[in-house]
Amino acid sequence: MIKLAGIDIGNDSVKLVVDGSSEPIVVPSILSPGYERHVFQEEDSPLKALDVRVYSPKLKKNNQRYFVGLLAMEDQDNSELEETDNKATSDQALIVALTALAYAGLTSQNYETVEGQSTQVVEYIIGTGLPVRTYAGFHKSFEERLVGEHEVSFLSTPKLRGRTIRVIIKRAVISIEGAAALFHMATHDNLSVRNEELYYGCIGICEMGALTTDFPVIRRMSIDNQHSTGEQFGLASYLDNIIRDVEDEFGHRFQSRTKLIQRIKARDYVIQRIGEGQADIRPIVDNYFTRAANKVVDLILKRWKKNPDIQCFYVLGGGAIALREYINEAAGNVRLRFVTESEFQNVYGYLKLARNKQNQALATQQQTAASSEQPQE
Repeated sequence: MIKLAGIDIGNDSVKLVVDGSSEPIVVPSILSPGYERHVFQEEDSPLKALDVRVYSPKLKKNNQRYFVGLLAMEDQDNSELEETDNKATSDQALIVALTALAYAGLTSQNYETVEGQSTQVVEYIIGTGLPVRTYAGFHKSFEERLVGEHEVSFLSTPKLRGRTIRVIIKRAVISIEGAAALFHMATHDNLSVRNEELYYGCIGICEMGALTTDFPVIRRMSIDNQHSTGEQFGLASYLDNIIRDVEDEFGHRFQSRTKLIQRIKARDYVIQRIGEGQADIRPIVDNYFTRAANKVVDLILKRWKKNPDIQCFYVLGGGAIALREYINEAAGNVRLRFVTESEFQNVYGYLKLARNKQNQALATQQQTAASSEQPQE
């Protein structure tokens, strides 16, 4: 049976939702070289120890072992995506995405499977997306890179150790980041209209991720080619500056942006220093997040002035969660809209767009079958 899935291959994390599942799977977009590790106490969740070997004809370095996500977060040799990376061509982005799809394929079936059993197979039709500025030049090659057969083996991962799964992507529906989020907000699960203002209006989106910030303008559910744009900056550069300043001032090193973001989300700004001392990093966070918010608001206002037909502006994505209070302060009297579960709006939209394409394909097949059954004169 082919599964429908939406997958947001973000620069900070991969978010995956499979049709019928209750909540998204989130895997930080971090890799480190894999090796035989000493396990003194097994982790209580597979997601905490994704140790995989990935085979795909689309990878430049094939059949390599990696620690992925939370397991790589603390590793000194880990790597996170940088501003020069393009997720449409990045091996790292593809490896994390395939790991998430493989994990979902195994855990959505019978969980109590004997370790070391033969290779299983999961087939997907997926919806995903690219930034505004990347879409035109790379959506076809991105689709070709995703579609096909890949294989993921789980090595020391608890509950999945010794299991291999072949991930077959039958079709990839590529859309624009931010536009998919609006489609989700405007429609019900059966794709009927839920919010007429959003579905039929002219809506601006600011979708801030780790490395890019997209400003699609959607008019009656169609992309405005003239006014949609994107910027090659995101929250990552500000997080990197915070990490650097904290290390310079307090000697405390965050091994990854993900670890810092976890602290900020928990509003835990007190760090431990060597010698039982503590330090408050909130002033450093406030400094950089205020600067980021001012830049975002300035770009939104410039977009809005260029297209006064925009009825409202939504601020979405992981950056919207981190910067919400700072953005509201910078915006002053200008009203900007935020939503709950902001970072998951795109992935739910990708799932709906995949479902929409699948429905269209089924309708076409039915029409073709019906016409072939018509008696010939």
